[in-house]
Amino acid sequence: MNYIMVDIEADGPIPSDYSMVSFGAVIVEPSLKHTFYGKLKPISEQWIPEALKVSGHSREETLLFDDPKEVMHNFTTWIEQHTGNRRPLFISDNNGFDWQFINWYFHHFTGNNPFGHSSTNLGSLYKGACGSMFKNFKHLRQTKHTHHPVDDARGNAEALLKIFEQYQLIANKVKAE
Repeated sequence: MNYIMVDIEADGPIPSDYSMVSFGAVIVEPSLKHTFYGKLKPISEQWIPEALKVSGHSREETLLFDDPKEVMHNFTTWIEQHTGNRRPLFISDNNGFDWQFINWYFHHFTGNNPFGHSSTNLGSLYKGACGSMFKNFKHLRQTKHTHHPVDDARGNAEALLKIFEQYQLIANKVKAE
């Protein structure tokens, strides 16, 4: 199984009514060198300025981004190149938010989600591993949280690797290169 850390930025709270502006993905492995970055042209006329501001892009910039269908097809190809015949596992810091956009965009633009029907929440995994509903994993990141989705996915992947090591969780499944 391949763990893929994903982070998205959007111009509103839900897919279809609003747009995913960009997303980043990192294969969770010690080198963290395999990354994907997609910038997507809006699919909706609606957008919330405060939400878009978080991404660091203006509406005018996003209108010049890539065709979402092309980006999602490229992401599918990237996932296949890095997972082979092993099932990819979607993990994110806020999978309730990130998953809904990635899942909707995959199904809408490609007809299939290579991650299947489930995702994993990094925060919940950490809470379970350390046995406390009040613990937060964010101190385990090395890469600064910048709201650039590749930076944020990389920082979360760093945290996941530390969780695997610290709690001796399925670390043997994450192979060194």
